[in-house]
Amino acid sequence: MARQIRILTYNIHKGYCSGNRRFVLEAMRARIAETRADLVFLQEIHGRHSGRRAHEGRYTYPEQPHFEYLADRSWPHYAYGRNAIYRKGDHGNAILSKFPFVGWENINVAVFPRSSRSILHGVIEIPRSRTRLHTLCVHLGLLEEERRGQFEVLAARIASHVPRDEPVIIAGDFNDWRRRAGRHLHAGLGVDELFLELEGRHARTWPIWQPLLPMDRIYYRGMAPLGCERLSTGPWRELSDHAALMGVFSLPGKRR
Repeated sequence: MARQIRILTYNIHKGYCSGNRRFVLEAMRARIAETRADLVFLQEIHGRHSGRRAHEGRYTYPEQPHFEYLADRSWPHYAYGRNAIYRKGDHGNAILSKFPFVGWENINVAVFPRSSRSILHGVIEIPRSRTRLHTLCVHLGLLEEERRGQFEVLAARIASHVPRDEPVIIAGDFNDWRRRAGRHLHAGLGVDELFLELEGRHARTWPIWQPLLPMDRIYYRGMAPLGCERLSTGPWRELSDHAALMGVFSLPGKRR
């Protein structure tokens, strides 16, 4: 029996608004929870941090890692992979899930020492369906030279670690405004992009005040796409510099 699954991908800009003037993690938590997503793919999220509680009295940092703070009561399962480590903390990618993880691994795809990037690969088991869903949260480099090699690593990871009969979602910030990712993912792996499939073009997600560049993506295989939405208006405009992307899929169950 098929079931629907809702996913969200969002570069949260370390919890700051687009102009870095305000720390808005609390508002982000409220907006993310309102989406009722089953899975949330997050980029630029703090794990360990300085514990700084205020900056000129204008905002408050939560004491726990920010991915735990965002998970709150909605997502009991989560995985975190750091890709930038510095004296006062680290940040990276996270996957929040309503379903348990079978396992997860963080793959370092950094090309340059000052450009820390990674791919977080989690395997999730959907209760009562015996379905294993592969989830890859991605944040790739700013330079095309970086991304070329990172696309190859991503494609090799999927080819070697994701069986053809198990569904997969690859979502995150690809920094791929030149639209090169499809060459690496579609032809050899049979992976499709949600917005391209349903709307005929990639969603423009950056900058939030006037989205021009298609930086963020939702790729999939082994599922039927049902809907997609770019979250860039209303309260979302006051948050990160990226728009969030929402996707709905029909996920087939396995026969017992």
